[in-house]
Amino acid sequence: MTLPTFINCLRPILEMAASADISRRSVVEPISNLFQLSSEEREQTIPSGHSTVMQSRTGWAMTYLTKGGLIEKVSRGQYRITERGREFLVKYPTEISHKNLRDIEGWEQRWGIDKRKSHGHETEGEASDTAVAPIELVESGIQSLRSELAVDVLKNILAQSPTFFEHLVLDVLLAMGYGGSRESAAAHLGKAGDEGIDGRVNQDALGLDQIMVQAKRYAPDRPIDRQTVQAFIGSLAGQGVTKGILITTSYFNENALEFVRRGSNTKVVLVDGEQLVELMLRYHIGVRVSRTVEILELDQNYFEDD
Repeated sequence: MTLPTFINCLRPILEMAASADISRRSVVEPISNLFQLSSEEREQTIPSGHSTVMQSRTGWAMTYLTKGGLIEKVSRGQYRITERGREFLVKYPTEISHKNLRDIEGWEQRWGIDKRKSHGHETEGEASDTAVAPIELVESGIQSLRSELAVDVLKNILAQSPTFFEHLVLDVLLAMGYGGSRESAAAHLGKAGDEGIDGRVNQDALGLDQIMVQAKRYAPDRPIDRQTVQAFIGSLAGQGVTKGILITTSYFNENALEFVRRGSNTKVVLVDGEQLVELMLRYHIGVRVSRTVEILELDQNYFEDD
């Protein structure tokens, strides 16, 4: 089923607070049970992975209930329903909407909203009843920007020469911490008799073990097959090396993946276009930081007594 929004959680959490003191942690499982969520749904995380979706949404529901004066903090991490909260349960017997909260006197001031400056625009206290938790909106936006950037990065890679791509692959591997320098890693490029080897990196800083690299700049719809992987492994044997990385801008078909999964004396790692771009973003290869946004949250430990 569709996960409940934090608005959906408002009245059930207020009902729980009417029976006993609650905490942000204690409401997650009962709310998940109420909406009959599966194990997979309960474990679903927000984009950053810092918390589950339900932890985020029940937490924001409690924040909104607190801002509305429907529950109040009574001890470390513990909240209790207020008289206004009990009145709300009677007044709204089936559900509590965001409009109901906005109608509470002083709602805007509790959020630091100046009506004179809002000019009718939607604000923190005016999200729709189908809204997800604000932090999810932020992270979803970040993920969307990252996905768009990934498409642009791959498109720009394909517009470059094969030699550029070979150097790019080596830059990524060196940024990941493989030993050696860009000059030494690229020393193998373009050599006669290289048997398809496009570069080499040291597995360690001292160069005790070497890894050969092959880079295939293919169109996204042109897969790498088993024969290509077998040929690369043969090249490694010809170089007297037992480890290799085959990187492409496209993808590996199932026969190629199954061939590598079966294993052999030669260890080969396959990196497709999606994985390559993800590594470029993670290690800032071909991209730069446009801006840094700092998201702050309340430090509950600071304000809570021992």
